Amino acid sequence: MADETQENADETTPDEATTWLERALEARRRESRTVARAVEARAAGDDRGPQSEIGGYAALFNTPATIADQFVEIIDEGAFDDTIGDDVRVLFNHDPNMLLGRTKSGTASIAIDGEGLRYTVTPPETQVGRDVLALVQRGDVDGSSFGFRVLEDRWTPGATAGDLPVRHVSRVALLDVSPVTVPAYSETTAEVRDQAAAVEAGVKAAQAATVAALAARRLAYARQRMDDHK
Repeated sequence: MADETQENADETTPDEATTWLERALEARRRESRTVARAVEARAAGDDRGPQSEIGGYAALFNTPATIADQFVEIIDEGAFDDTIGDDVRVLFNHDPNMLLGRTKSGTASIAIDGEGLRYTVTPPETQVGRDVLALVQRGDVDGSSFGFRVLEDRWTPGATAGDLPVRHVSRVALLDVSPVTVPAYSETTAEVRDQAAAVEAGVKAAQAATVAALAARRLAYARQRMDDHK
């Protein structure tokens, strides 16, 4: 079986290996990432009277994060550019039953600056809204998170054999942002490991295809030289 696998890898062209890698990464599941940074509460107001707002950074640009010890991820500037104007919901702990606001109704907003993706929401006068506001004011909510699907990314192998592969996320579909009580990744270690394994296999296939193609060219050149001297 090992010989058959190696034979198939040797027969793979660079273009086929690239296509294989792209297909391996096409199965995009919903993902979430967390910023362990305090969520803020501040007084605000409009023609409806005094209100309170909750806000924080849901994502930081150009900040390497190790995901489940399987790969390093970096959110590129511009990853959220296409999301401005979308209807984005602000949930508590990513729970759709705990809606705090949404951009469509004007009760929430998202903005991009040089540091990352920032959100602001006016919690509703509901039990959930009051509870979340109280938790933030007490300092019990110590992170924010965003749910997303990757639309464009690029992977590179680590600088050395022992380094983790690096994933640059360049464009996403933003699903929601959430203040969270436990800054942690929603993906299980097994899911992340499978994703990293697919990348590693794709990189190895591409490398094997490149080596095989180079060897074939050298062999063809050597044979041509021999024919020329006959």
